[in-house]
Amino acid sequence: MEKYNPYDNFLKVLADAAQAIGMKEEDYELIKYPERELKVTVPVRMDDGKIKVFDGYRVQHSTSRGPCKGGIRYHQDVNIDEVKALAAWMSFKCAVVNIPYGGAKGGIKVNPSTLSKGELERLTRRYTAMIFPIIGPEKDIPAPDVGTNAQVMDWIMDTYSMTSGYTVHGVVTGKSLEVGGSLGRPEATGRGIMIVTMKMLEKCGKKPEDVKISIQGMGNVGATAAKLLAEKGCKIVAVADVSGGLYNEDGLDIPKIYAFVKAKNLLKDYKDKDAKQVTNKEVLTAPCDILIPAALENQITAEIAKEVKCGMVIEAANGPTTVEADEILAKRNITVLPDILSNAGGVVVSYCEWVQNLQSLTWDENDVNTTLYKVMSRAFDDVYNKAKENNLSYRLSAYAVAIERICTAKKKRGLFP
Repeated sequence: MEKYNPYDNFLKVLADAAQAIGMKEEDYELIKYPERELKVTVPVRMDDGKIKVFDGYRVQHSTSRGPCKGGIRYHQDVNIDEVKALAAWMSFKCAVVNIPYGGAKGGIKVNPSTLSKGELERLTRRYTAMIFPIIGPEKDIPAPDVGTNAQVMDWIMDTYSMTSGYTVHGVVTGKSLEVGGSLGRPEATGRGIMIVTMKMLEKCGKKPEDVKISIQGMGNVGATAAKLLAEKGCKIVAVADVSGGLYNEDGLDIPKIYAFVKAKNLLKDYKDKDAKQVTNKEVLTAPCDILIPAALENQITAEIAKEVKCGMVIEAANGPTTVEADEILAKRNITVLPDILSNAGGVVVSYCEWVQNLQSLTWDENDVNTTLYKVMSRAFDDVYNKAKENNLSYRLSAYAVAIERICTAKKKRGLFP
C-alpha cells in the first residue's frame, strides 16, 4: 500500500483548482514549491543527565502576501512532507481570509506527553535557537498547533527576546495574556468553525435546533466548537478524543463533557448512563447532518468516506480528508467545507494579536470576536459565491480564491533579481 503523502494531496487539489478557473501551470508554478525548508537537529539534556537528539523542521511556503505565519507541532509522527503540506495550506488559508500573511509551519518529531516540563522547556528553547535566523515579527511568526500551547509560545517569545536583547512580543502568537497574548485567541478556531457552520445552515435554510452534529477530536478546537454549537441550539450526538468516543442520538450533555475534557480527562473515563462508549471510527460514521473532523490529517480515508452518514463535512482539522475520500464524498453528494476556510479562525485572531503587539495596544474580547466574525463571514461569502458562479466544489472554490490572490501578488511584485 502506497504511503499517504499530504503534500501530494495539496499539489493535486492545487492543480485541479487552477485548471477549473482556466489557469495555466506556468501561472502557478512557483507556488508549487516552498520558498525555504529548514531541518534542524535539537539536542536536549534530559532529566537523567543524558543527551537526546530530536529532529525539528520549519518550512516557509510563501512570503508573496506578507510575512510567514503558521503553527509549531510537537508530535511523534511529524515529518518533512507533513510540515510542507501544512505550510502550503497556511498560505492558502491566509489568502482565503485575505489577511496579509504567507504560510509556514514547524514541527518537532516528539511525543510531548513523554517529557517532563523541564525537558519540554529545554526542547522548546533549543529549537527556537536553531530556527532563530529565519523567524521574527517581520519574517515568520509561529503559533501553537498540535502538542503545543500558550506556555510553549511564551518560552519561544522569551528565548527570541533574550537572544535579541529586548522583549519582542510579536515573534509568536497564541501567547499567554500576561506576556502579550490576545483575548479570544484560545477559542478562535472553534469559534470560526461555529461561524461558518451557522452561515452554511443559513444558506441551506436549516435551523440549528434541527441539526445533529458529530465531532471527531475534543482538543481545544473540537471542544470549543462543540460548546459554541451546542449554545446555538445544535444537537451534538457524537464526540471523540484519542481514547475513544461517546454517542447519544438524542444529544450529549456538552457543557458537562466540555468541563470534563478541559480538566485533561480522557473520554474513555467519562461516565454517563445516557452516553454510549464508541470508537473513533464510529464517531466518524455516526448518523448526523454535519460531521466535523477536528483531530489530525488523513482521518477521512476512502474507506471511511464510503461509510459516513452525514450530509455535510466541515473540516476543523488541517487536511483531514484524503483526495480519494474527497472524490467519494462528491459522488455521494456530501458537501465539504474545506479546512482552509472553516478552520481559519485561529490565524485571523493570531493576526489580531500580532497587530496589537506591533502597535502596543490591547483590544477587548468583543472587538476581537467582532473582527473574527467580520473576516470569517466575508471569506465564507467569497468562497460560497465563487463556487456558485463557477459550479465548483467549496474546496476548489476556496483554493481558486487563494490561488488568484497569491499569484496576483507574485505577479505584481515580479521576480527578483
